Amino acid sequence: MRIDIQELNERARQDPAGLIAEADYKYSKRIEAAADAISENMRRCPIVLLSGPSGAGKTTTAKRIEDELERRGINSHTISMDNYFNTLDLRTCPRTPEGEVDYESPKLMDMDLMNEHFELLSRGEEIRVPYFMFTRQKRSASQFTPLRLRENEVAIFEGIHALNDIITDKNPGAFTLYISASSETVFPDGRVFKPEWNRLVRRVVRDNNFRGADAEYTLALWANVMRGEREHITPFIGKAKLILDSFLEYEMPVLAQFALPLLRELTRDKPGYEEVRELMPLLELYESIDPAFVPLDSLLREFIGGGIYKY
Repeated sequence: MRIDIQELNERARQDPAGLIAEADYKYSKRIEAAADAISENMRRCPIVLLSGPSGAGKTTTAKRIEDELERRGINSHTISMDNYFNTLDLRTCPRTPEGEVDYESPKLMDMDLMNEHFELLSRGEEIRVPYFMFTRQKRSASQFTPLRLRENEVAIFEGIHALNDIITDKNPGAFTLYISASSETVFPDGRVFKPEWNRLVRRVVRDNNFRGADAEYTLALWANVMRGEREHITPFIGKAKLILDSFLEYEMPVLAQFALPLLRELTRDKPGYEEVRELMPLLELYESIDPAFVPLDSLLREFIGGGIYKY
């Protein structure tokens, strides 16, 4: 979808509540379509594999799908695939070209355990979902969540590697879903606010709100995040049975007021400065919308906070 900045700004000025309501309605219809497809597929397999790049809004989308399935009488369980990280071994872990730990690599994941769990769940048997302790970079030896799927229940496994061949080839019956903010905004001079910038701005705001990280920290990671996306996520989009655009027309008019003060602190010598220098003049052209207009169940609350969902 392509958004005209002049039309967007006019609506943001004249009727922000209407703009938000219309955008959320479109997003809700996409959620309903996903729930319909999952409902149909669960007769074949109760496993849902939900993938998407950083900042795509995977967590909220999974929760919204859960709500929609519940309205259909289907109980669902969302599991973060991050819990299937192996305990980090600095001697053997994959590295970036710069020599840092490559947290975007699927080689950090316990794919064998995941595939075993998918098979057990499909047979109605119980699994123990592991718990990964990020502060210690290791899997807990004692904490886990027992899970068994009963009639009219599905398990939604959410993570950036959910569509990787290592998983999908061994679980052909699973419903596969790809989430991303794939729309772009077009300016009168032909410049475009690219979809990956939408996600970067989302992440800058989220990291600051929930992780106490400044823009410098987020931008320092972004190059490797994008490299991991190109190598480990984008090649498997074709595995998705449904692609869902999580972009909301009103998100930049809301997010810009959070992101701009953070981005302006970035100095010329910092990683990501060139990208910020390119996107920030466009971000400044969005008309502002008061965050108070944003509904509590909006996907945008995943990034600005104050919503009904826990992350």
